[in-house]
Amino acid sequence: MKTDQFIALVLAADRATNDPVAGKTGVACKAIAPICGTPMIIRVLDALEASDMVKTIVILGPPASILPDCPELEDRIKCGRVFWLPNLDSPSRSANSGLEQIDQDAPVLLTTADHALLTPSIVQYFLSKSLTAHSDATVGVVKHEDVAAAFPGVKRTVIRLQDGGVCGCNLYAFLNHRGRGVVSFWQRAEELRKRPWLLISRTFGFMTVLSYLLGILTVDKGLKAVLAKTGIKVRPVFLPYPQAGVDVDKVEDMLLVESVLAGAAPLAQEQADSHDLIP
Repeated sequence: MKTDQFIALVLAADRATNDPVAGKTGVACKAIAPICGTPMIIRVLDALEASDMVKTIVILGPPASILPDCPELEDRIKCGRVFWLPNLDSPSRSANSGLEQIDQDAPVLLTTADHALLTPSIVQYFLSKSLTAHSDATVGVVKHEDVAAAFPGVKRTVIRLQDGGVCGCNLYAFLNHRGRGVVSFWQRAEELRKRPWLLISRTFGFMTVLSYLLGILTVDKGLKAVLAKTGIKVRPVFLPYPQAGVDVDKVEDMLLVESVLAGAAPLAQEQADSHDLIP
């Protein structure tokens, strides 16, 4: 394997029953919900393949009983174009299960099947920057101001920091064995999700929490707290593609994605292209 080629893990199972997007589109799992006529997961797989930086694709879910509902996905699995593994009872446990099947020395990209606006350019940008980040793992983020400018009025989850609000992109790169420890860290966080203050204090420590509440926490300080707690060096990759901050969690998200793909919001790609020209 070339050093610039990754193994991609794609989380493709529903987090809970009665997913609103699956229900709206009449499918058994959100991952196969059609977006402008194409199942979401197929859009993600096509973007990964066309990036030329992904050697192998492994999907975790949907459940085997659902695969016949998406013939194109089933065909790709049967011919070895995509490898399928069963999902477990949480995203982090599924991701950890997938990592256990992958060579310890292989760099890994983790993303999700509901990343319906993922493009080869986004994948290339994120992975190229990750390879030069001098870290164990990277996480893709976009500036909230860029998302708000590209998609006025659209609500996204924002982490508000002193150096600006950021939105996650469901893009993670594990560049070495140590970087994969982020998933175990994530799994512990899931176990404490119903006890948020305990989660925050155990994860980052009191001073980091206080800094966030006071509005003085920066990206670097937050990630240094992760390093101090876990020994894992994680760096952010700021993506110049506002659409990378849009996934399909709700029916409203699906309608937004369809409008972008139909050409109603061309600004998103134009902004990204202009940013790429900045040295």
